[in-house]
Amino acid sequence: MQDIRTFHPRRGRMSPTQLDALGRLGPVYDLPEGPLDATTLFEGRPVALEIGFGLGDATVEMAQADPGTGIVAIDVHTPGVARLLLAIESLELDNIRVVLGDAVELLRDRIPESSLVAIRVFFPDPWPKARHHKRRIIRPDLVSLMASRLIPGGELHCATDWAEYAESMREVLSAEPLLREAPADDGLRAPRPMTKFERTGLDKGHAVSDLVFVRV
Repeated sequence: MQDIRTFHPRRGRMSPTQLDALGRLGPVYDLPEGPLDATTLFEGRPVALEIGFGLGDATVEMAQADPGTGIVAIDVHTPGVARLLLAIESLELDNIRVVLGDAVELLRDRIPESSLVAIRVFFPDPWPKARHHKRRIIRPDLVSLMASRLIPGGELHCATDWAEYAESMREVLSAEPLLREAPADDGLRAPRPMTKFERTGLDKGHAVSDLVFVRV
């Protein structure tokens, strides 16, 4: 059966600097071939996966705030990937790897079970039309896949500014037997940098929902 895409393919217009970054820095900061080895990728530091990092500003903030955690950041938007690669080089960060591609394929084919300390899905495409809901990344089959890739105690942190999607997220996450919701006061809800998409949503009067679930 053909996979249902959870994203719009987005290449975007590339500047010469961005094209250079993809060609020169992409291979340097990509993942090694084969299955991800969380014990060696960042010299033994725990590994978090960020799905859909946009321009990468929040990724950089999280990497700087928590140098003891490695971040594998994946997106399909080539200008955003190039921008993050340039930021990593400029700031000399050693705890980010960048992947241009499909997060579902990465999770399914290259990330072993019980290997990630966190998965972050901040402001994914809400696919607001009912006929497109099957394309949402927070849906039962993909949440089950994500949960299986977390270590016990690892967190799945989702955020959205679409109220209907927030309700759907909570319903799907709560139904996954490998996950339990983290109470707001248990210390698991680490500060999340504000993203461009969040600012846009707030400017439109949208309420932002953060949902944190933990692998049991």
